[in-house]
Amino acid sequence: MDHRGPGRPGPAGPRGRTRGDPTTDRGGGVSANEESRLARVALTWLAEPGTRAVHQLVDRLGPVATLDLLLDGGSPDGWLHSTVAARSAAGDARAFAAEALARADRLGARLVTPDDEEWPARVAGLKTLRLPDATRRVDVETAPPLCFWVRGAWPLGEALERSVAVVGARAATGYGQHVATDLGYGLAERDWTVVSGGAFGIDAAAHRGALNAGGLTVAVLACGVDRPYPVGNTALFDRIADTGLLVSEWPPGAEPLRPRFLIRNRVIAGGTLGTVVVEASARSGATQTARRAIHTGRVAMVVPGPVTSAMSVGAHELLRECSKARLVTGVAHVLEEVGRIGADLAPLARGPQRPTDALDDDARSVLEALPRRGVRGVDALAARAGLNVRTALRKLSLLEELSMVVRRDDGYALAPTTKSKGGA
Repeated sequence: MDHRGPGRPGPAGPRGRTRGDPTTDRGGGVSANEESRLARVALTWLAEPGTRAVHQLVDRLGPVATLDLLLDGGSPDGWLHSTVAARSAAGDARAFAAEALARADRLGARLVTPDDEEWPARVAGLKTLRLPDATRRVDVETAPPLCFWVRGAWPLGEALERSVAVVGARAATGYGQHVATDLGYGLAERDWTVVSGGAFGIDAAAHRGALNAGGLTVAVLACGVDRPYPVGNTALFDRIADTGLLVSEWPPGAEPLRPRFLIRNRVIAGGTLGTVVVEASARSGATQTARRAIHTGRVAMVVPGPVTSAMSVGAHELLRECSKARLVTGVAHVLEEVGRIGADLAPLARGPQRPTDALDDDARSVLEALPRRGVRGVDALAARAGLNVRTALRKLSLLEELSMVVRRDDGYALAPTTKSKGGA
């Protein structure tokens, strides 16, 4: 069954289309476009994705000239110069890039760059991402990606256009997994893409919820798309690749090194319209993703949990510390935050309606003045309700029409149905 919904095109072929003329070969050699693609891959091998100095050079000089400059030792940044020198000592950057592209081709994956039509334009917002009091490199080097490796048929930009990230604890409780599954299912059912990191716990529950709804889900990885981590989720990753997308900034074969998870998280935050945190401990990468979302101008949302649970500490602290973080309890709240203004409002939470809700104050006073058992005369009722007799009689007639009271020879009594519902 096709769950694309109105206006959403079908999957693209295994290769995204490129803007302009990508295949022009100059004099039988490598085309300008292929040279640019090779350079982008080489640059992400020489320096980890997100390195701001590299991104600024590419913006100014282009990827090919930037690669030439760095390989010639011309880096304006001391740390970057040392990193490039160390990586270059291990091998030839262009040869590595060519092998990575060939490996991706054998795998059925593809490289997506900003020159391709399927490039997700929203990640450009990472240019402005500055985390307050940042000292660690992973918190400082938060520039937009130079390229993505993609496994799966959907166009990447189209998949992320209407997307929400659902992230949280790996050691999730049953409560957290239930909420994440419901969110994944409900968002996918409404034609929203569910984005997460493919980890155990909340991530996996959100992916499975979307898959069970027949919807689209994207896993953004901190390693190569051919060796998804954790290995225990291999079957899940295969399902995602079949109907959705596996995405990474690192080439095929890349290992899931610890710092890469936080580098990856900026893409989850910046590539989606909003991030929902479902359970997070005091030291959780999920809360870091939410903070990156806030400082990129996206919506950060938090599902509250039991105050007695260690898996609620980070989520609740995020709500306490970040005035921009929004509390959500389900799909309706999430859609109100990320959906169309005025069109995706969540219904107000209301208790069950009671027959007495439509009564005015005087009618309520008369009803309250009646005894739970027995009969009370009109004069006594009027006095007890603080009304004159004429007003009391008028309200008694209304209550009788509504079958809330019955008239007796010596006064009025509550109707049996009113008694069974707890009176007024």
